[in-house]
Amino acid sequence: MQIKIINRSSNPMPEYATPLSAGMDLRANLAEPVVLKPFERRLIPTGLFLELPAGYEAQIRPRSGLALKKGITVLNTPGTIDADYRGEVGVILVNLSDCEVTIEHGERICQMVIARHEHCEVVEAETLSETERGAGGFGHSGLK
Repeated sequence: MQIKIINRSSNPMPEYATPLSAGMDLRANLAEPVVLKPFERRLIPTGLFLELPAGYEAQIRPRSGLALKKGITVLNTPGTIDADYRGEVGVILVNLSDCEVTIEHGERICQMVIARHEHCEVVEAETLSETERGAGGFGHSGLK
């Protein structure tokens, strides 16, 4: 599958870090570094514009290294970019650490996974079929 990307940044095009990577790294497109204070969130531009085929979305996910080493994650994970969106891809980063973190131009800030999705027909109902789980929710299966 091919997706069209306009790259208005000075960064390289998104790419997979290894042959079996699920996500492509996206980079910050910044005129100057951004300092994220503890628990601060900011929209970080990428300079990228996408055209996805119908039936696909781009999922924006955190990078595990940034999360572990610096406490930086993507706030609305996974963020969804719909196939009909043509604006710039922005990434909402949040600093969950107890110290300031600086995001530099060109830094890899997230990964983008292209995923297929389905549309469904919503049918109003009065009852649902019974299951063993029923309405059991969070923690319903116990601790072990």
